[in-house]
Amino acid sequence: MPKMTGKEALARMLMAEGVEYLFGNPGTSETPLLDVLQDFPQIKYVQALQEGTAVGMADGYARATGRPAFANIHIAAGLANGISALYNSFRGGAPVVLSAGNSDTRMLLTDPVLSGDLVQMTAQYTKWSAQIHHADDIPMVVRRAFREASTPPTGPVFLAFPWDTLDQETEQEIISSSQGYFRTRPDAAGVAKASQILAQADNPILVVGDRVAQSGAVQQMVRVAEQLGARVYAAAYTEVNFPTSHPLFGGFLNLNSPATRQQLAEADVVMAVGASVFSSFLYVPVPFLSPQTRLIHLDSKAREVEKVYPTEVGLIADPRSSLEDLAEALDQDMSAGAREAAATRSATWAETRRKEDDERQRRLRSRWDRSPMSVERMMHELSQALPANAIIADEAVTSRPAMMQAINFDQPGSFYGIQGGSLGWAMPGALGVQLANPDRPVVAVVGDGASMYTVQALWTAARYNIPVTYVICNNRSYRILKQNMDIYLRRMLEDKERQSEYVGMDFANPLNLSAVAQGMGVAGQKIEDPQKLRPALEQAIASGKPNLLDVSIDGSL
Repeated sequence: MPKMTGKEALARMLMAEGVEYLFGNPGTSETPLLDVLQDFPQIKYVQALQEGTAVGMADGYARATGRPAFANIHIAAGLANGISALYNSFRGGAPVVLSAGNSDTRMLLTDPVLSGDLVQMTAQYTKWSAQIHHADDIPMVVRRAFREASTPPTGPVFLAFPWDTLDQETEQEIISSSQGYFRTRPDAAGVAKASQILAQADNPILVVGDRVAQSGAVQQMVRVAEQLGARVYAAAYTEVNFPTSHPLFGGFLNLNSPATRQQLAEADVVMAVGASVFSSFLYVPVPFLSPQTRLIHLDSKAREVEKVYPTEVGLIADPRSSLEDLAEALDQDMSAGAREAAATRSATWAETRRKEDDERQRRLRSRWDRSPMSVERMMHELSQALPANAIIADEAVTSRPAMMQAINFDQPGSFYGIQGGSLGWAMPGALGVQLANPDRPVVAVVGDGASMYTVQALWTAARYNIPVTYVICNNRSYRILKQNMDIYLRRMLEDKERQSEYVGMDFANPLNLSAVAQGMGVAGQKIEDPQKLRPALEQAIASGKPNLLDVSIDGSL
């Protein structure tokens, strides 16, 4: 077997796993890895100025390619900075292999500066977390890490490399992880029972989540929805899980509002696919599903099935394979009367959707000439400027509903949004998405407050000429906090009289993001006139360089 150092074994394993980019924020404990990279130019080091930026780039790249991405950040202090981004990867299932250097193992008992128990720090937000103690273990551990990250339900793993393990010599064969075969078929009896229940349903509703997109099951999801004439709601929609222009798509469930119970109340059967049932942020005093509603849950993530609600049929399998089998079963089980009822439901939902679209257009017209411009006008101008093959990276928070109403996302891979809710994803995440799609324009739509969590990503965009167009929704506040304050006062406390001063929620000194961009080497422009937005967007997207448009919008509630 060939003799090599641990650092060389790590680099060779990364090459064997097909790693093209190493997203990193350098530190001294990572010196051996940084040293060996000059001997392996096939691995391109993408430098970040802050750890969250490195992890966010890896997250975007992993989600856009569907393959594990590798990131390296600095020991305990730097790792702490990156854990907020790691949290998003964990909640969203992004296959990120995160690593950090650690102190020499001969020093660990002396409690060295900057060191810590890196495995303990990351364990709760990873599928697997480990520290390597011998260079001999590096190929095996890296192989396992890539397999763990890419096996559904996908998610991040963490590896700690103490300094001396990378300098030790070892004799190892470099063999990559095997090709994974993840299309696990569902239990046939479960499919049969689910099909019988759905075929006899009077008003079925489907709820989709991101594991639909992650399993490549959008087309199969559409087929089942059309067979049933069922309205489709998104419990999570940070990837394209169902075509948003489809007449059966009913939009997004507001899982922080009791009103969602009313959306689901008329359903005699709810089938959730690749979704958590249900994961909310604010306390809601009533269950979203009534006791009379029969629940079918199809998911590759076993721990989500029957986690909260009683479930009549729980199918733990690959969503795409399961939907294929379910569609075949429905073809056999649906009577002529059931097919006619499904067609009637489809027509009814299509008419409901048409009325909803008309109301959105009326709202746009009523707010057309507002100053500062309305978010509806902003998103309309964005929709007119986007090329057909554009990809949106979204962290617009309160501006997101207007964007989803203005732009149709029908093709898988055309939309990625923040998962997990830890702010700061889109600034670096868009860079990872762009590197994964060099032939498609990527537009990041980001709130002004959210942008500041990882604004250093602009420097990386300039350094490597990554041509993301950033569109900042500048409403001069943490508007989501204002909305939640109103929910707290009006719904939770039932206090109709108290008026909030929104302490800490406004930016008394407005953020000038266009100036920040220019200071980091990215072309920046401030937009206040809505008539100037579309041409500025078209020019920025066509430039082939990173750009930022700081768009002033109405932030009132």
